[in-house]
Amino acid sequence: MKLDQSRAPIHEALERFRQMRVVPFDVPGHKRGRGNPELTEFLGQRCIGVDVNSMKPLDNLCHPVSVIREAEKLAADAFGAQEAFLMVGGTTSAVQSMVLTACKRGDEIILPRNVHRSVINALVLCGAIPVYVNPEVDRQLGISLGMKREQVEKAIAEHPNAVAVLVNNPTYYGICSDLRAIVEMAHRAGMLCLADEAHGTHFYFGEGLPVAAMAAGADMAAVSMHKSGGSLTQSSFLLIGPGVHAGHVRQIINLTQTTSGSYLLMSSLDISRRNLALRGRQIFQQVREMAEYARSEINAIGDYYAFGRELIDHNAIFDFDSTKLSVHTLDIGLAGIEVYDALRDDYDIQIEFGDLGNILAYLSIGDRIQEIERLVSALAEIRRRFKKSPSGLLSQEYIEPIVSASPQEAFYAEKESLPLEQTEGRVCSEFVMCYPPGIPILAPGERITDEILQYIRYARAKGCQLTGPEDPSIQSLNVLK
Repeated sequence: MKLDQSRAPIHEALERFRQMRVVPFDVPGHKRGRGNPELTEFLGQRCIGVDVNSMKPLDNLCHPVSVIREAEKLAADAFGAQEAFLMVGGTTSAVQSMVLTACKRGDEIILPRNVHRSVINALVLCGAIPVYVNPEVDRQLGISLGMKREQVEKAIAEHPNAVAVLVNNPTYYGICSDLRAIVEMAHRAGMLCLADEAHGTHFYFGEGLPVAAMAAGADMAAVSMHKSGGSLTQSSFLLIGPGVHAGHVRQIINLTQTTSGSYLLMSSLDISRRNLALRGRQIFQQVREMAEYARSEINAIGDYYAFGRELIDHNAIFDFDSTKLSVHTLDIGLAGIEVYDALRDDYDIQIEFGDLGNILAYLSIGDRIQEIERLVSALAEIRRRFKKSPSGLLSQEYIEPIVSASPQEAFYAEKESLPLEQTEGRVCSEFVMCYPPGIPILAPGERITDEILQYIRYARAKGCQLTGPEDPSIQSLNVLK
C-alpha cells in the first residue's frame, strides 16, 4: 500500500508541540533558547525552540512507536526499502551499523579497498577481516574505478565463508560497479550485499541514473540524505531489504547512536524525504542537465577534462552518475588540490574536493545555472593565469595495500611512534588519508612502503588536508612494535 508522501509526521508533531507552550523542566538546558541568547540570535527562535528532548508526543529514536516510526515507514516507502532508519550520526553511523549487523569478530567481508574510512573503522570495532578487491585504476585520470564482476566472483570463490560483499554505489567520482550482478553473486553464495550510497541518494529519484541499491536487491544501504538529498549535515538513512531482521538492526544502531537524537536533524530528514518523494524526479533531471551543460562548457575551455558517460566499459565502469562534475586538471600543469585552493582563495568558489589530479564540484538540488557559469569562467581564468608544463606531477590516486594484520588487531596492538622517514617496511596502526574524500592512503594493519611515503610527502606539499594519525602534523606515525 502506497503511503501519503505529502506527510512529514515529525515536522507536524514539532509544529503541534511549538503551539502547546510547554514549560520545560527537562533537557536541553538552554530551555528553548532562553538560557543562551547568543545562540538563539544565531540560530533563530524558530529553530532553537524545537531543539528538544524525546518525550511521549515526539516519540523516541531508540524505540520509535509513533511519529518517528511513521517517518521511517514513509522513508522506506519512498526509497523502495523494507525498512528505513533515521540516522543522526551521519552516513558514517549508517555504514558502521551495516557492517556491524553483517559481521562479527573473525568474519570475512569482501570489499573494495577504496572505501570510506567509516567502513574500516567498523572493522576495527567488530574485528571482522577485510578481503580486499583492488579496484582497477584509470591511468589517465589516476582514479580508482569499480569492482569488476570477475574480481568479485574470484574473491567469493576463494573466500566462501565470507559473510558479505560491500559495494560503493557510486564512488566519490561517480563510478558504479555492476551492482545487480554483484548482488546476485553474493546471494548465490549465501552472503549479504551491502551498499555504501553516501553519494547516491538521487539514484532513488532520478531518471537515467545508475540503479539504486534497493532496486538492485541489495540487503542494506547507507544513504547520505544531507549530501544530494538536501537535509541537514549529519542526517542520513539506513535502508534494509526483506532478508535482514529489522529488530536486530535497531539493536546494532543503538549500540553506537546517540540516545538524544536531534529533532532538527530528524525533521530535516522528514521534510527532505517529502520533497524528494514529491519533486525528486524533476529536481534531479535539472541537476543532470546542469552537469551535462557544465561538462561541455569546461571541456570547451581546453586542457581540462570533465569526464562522463563516455568512460563506461560495462564492467569496472559499469555505469556513471552523470550528476557528478569531476574534472581532470593535470593537463594545465596543476594538481586538483591546487585548482581547489585557487577557486576558493581567488574566486570565492568552494568545491567539494581536489585530489592530486582531479577536482569535484558537487551539484545538487540547490544549484543554479548562474553558479555554473561562474565556475566555468573561474576555471577558464585559472587556466589562462596559471597554466604550465604538467611534467613532474603525480597522478596516481590509488596504491594497492599490503595487508599484514586485521584492522582491529593493528589498531589495538602495542605500538611505537616513529618519524615518518623511519617507518618504511613497518606495519601502520592508524589511518592516513586526504579528507575529503576520506579514502585511506594507509589503514591499520597495512605495511608502509616507499611509494606510500612518497605519496604522503607529495600530497602534503601540494596542500592536501591529511588527517587520521595521532600526530596532526603527520611528521610521525604509529607502527606496530
